[in-house]
Amino acid sequence: MPTFAGYVARRLLAGVVVLWGAATVTFVALHRVGGDPVDAVVGPGVSPTPSLRRQITEEYGFDQPLIVQYGRWLGRLLGGDLGRSYQLGRPVSAVLADQVRPTCALALSAVLLAGVLAVVTALATAGRGRLVRGLVSGAELAVVSLPSFWVGLLALTFLSFRWHLFPVAGDQGFAALVLPAVTLALPVAGVLAQVLRQSLDEALTQPFVLTVRTRGVPEALVLARHALRHAAIPVVTLAGWVVGSLLGGAVLIETVFARPGLGRVLLAAVGSRDTPVVAAIVLLSAAAFTCANLLVDLVCPALDPRLRTAPATRRTPPMPVTVAKETPA
Repeated sequence: MPTFAGYVARRLLAGVVVLWGAATVTFVALHRVGGDPVDAVVGPGVSPTPSLRRQITEEYGFDQPLIVQYGRWLGRLLGGDLGRSYQLGRPVSAVLADQVRPTCALALSAVLLAGVLAVVTALATAGRGRLVRGLVSGAELAVVSLPSFWVGLLALTFLSFRWHLFPVAGDQGFAALVLPAVTLALPVAGVLAQVLRQSLDEALTQPFVLTVRTRGVPEALVLARHALRHAAIPVVTLAGWVVGSLLGGAVLIETVFARPGLGRVLLAAVGSRDTPVVAAIVLLSAAAFTCANLLVDLVCPALDPRLRTAPATRRTPPMPVTVAKETPA
């Protein structure tokens, strides 16, 4: 009989397949870009001699069939070897290790801030009148629609250059993290708040909410303790996608605020065709997305006990069988 442990094992296997697919697509895309990979190794503005070109080709295996290069690359990945950066001359793992801390700090701060803003906004406006909901929904729509880099530039203009409340650039201290985290969190909070408010409105119409209200429970407690848990599942599911998409937003935010991190490394690697670094960051993003979705699959059953049983184990009660009585001839 399928169990929850078996369900988790299947999800882990699906995550491995996703990582393999991401690695394969990345390898094919980087090798279909065009151009001589030797030029990417030696760097821009350098004309390698024929002997140097031949040496690099043999060292990196560029003269081998594509399927052989793919097999060797997968083998190195399975062994934990991400390769060596063409431009920096360092192992890719060392390059990522130096830059992953600022990006993780920015992403985690943005996720936590977006979650808090979404919950507070949804709880404050759920079940309210049309005017309040319309004003808040309009503000959320505006925040979601505005480009993140434009919001970041506005924040820098007023809060850094004019009022000198926060640092202009860098990642030294908590104050330097505030503006980038807020800029990255606002559009995410707008989406999550809209989804959570709709789920709360639906939850407030359920019979269990009426039962709780008849017991004399205050409305604020009805929202925060009973309806919120029921309405959180769609938001938690959407949060898995949000975590996986933060790297794309971090690229722009780290550039606007001149912060170190994987975003700026990715931009530099794409510009210089440093394919090992690009492939490693893409795989890291796919791994983060896979882990976030696995965490969502574990959190949702904790919120709703009905999800703790695998679908295959939910037995449908047998239909009643009606036995036809024989009628006398």
